[in-house]
Amino acid sequence: MWGAAEMGVPSQEKILQTLEERHSKDLQARFSAASVAVCGLGGLGSHIAAALARAGVGRLHLIDFDRVDLSNLHRQQYFLPQLGMEKPLALRQTLEQINPYLQIRTDTVRIAPDNLPALLADDGIVCEAFDRAEEKAMLVNGVLETFPKTYLVAASGMAGLYSGNEIRTRKITGHFYLCGDGQHDTADALGLVAPRVMLCAAHQAHTVLRILAGELDP
Repeated sequence: MWGAAEMGVPSQEKILQTLEERHSKDLQARFSAASVAVCGLGGLGSHIAAALARAGVGRLHLIDFDRVDLSNLHRQQYFLPQLGMEKPLALRQTLEQINPYLQIRTDTVRIAPDNLPALLADDGIVCEAFDRAEEKAMLVNGVLETFPKTYLVAASGMAGLYSGNEIRTRKITGHFYLCGDGQHDTADALGLVAPRVMLCAAHQAHTVLRILAGELDP
């Protein structure tokens, strides 16, 4: 893994200054101080993490038990040299090329009810980015019950070639947001198609930034 000096990248101060010029100092301070967990690092999670890294979210917690497979490359933020790598480590490698000064925690583990409380205890916002409905329900229920004050941004319905305009964000409760069309899941005959999955991931990442900015929907 190359460090910042070997890559010839600008200093941490220069990167921060550039982000402040884009977002304002006050808003960037909120982004930089935030800790966000991304649970599942596939088509949704890898794009959520990349968007948050580009926004300068200071601490990212990457969680997945899987390894990079050739079938992942058509919709996920991985590359051929990363085939076979654990997804948290591969995505960390990618994100450090965006901003090498981020604080990135990786856990190569399958989230389950017994380890969820310890895994997510230090994260202010949790992004659900799983494929399977039962795992989505487990994480959503676990976060809502264990961490009622933690913001949760989940997804439901992003498969197929249906209109991208059907992807939207809804506020379910005070701390729970749901992105997607709510109906077209991975059982769709066509399955997951990169641009529509990326649209849903963008909704999730944007919702995180709105939460951090205090732009809370009624």
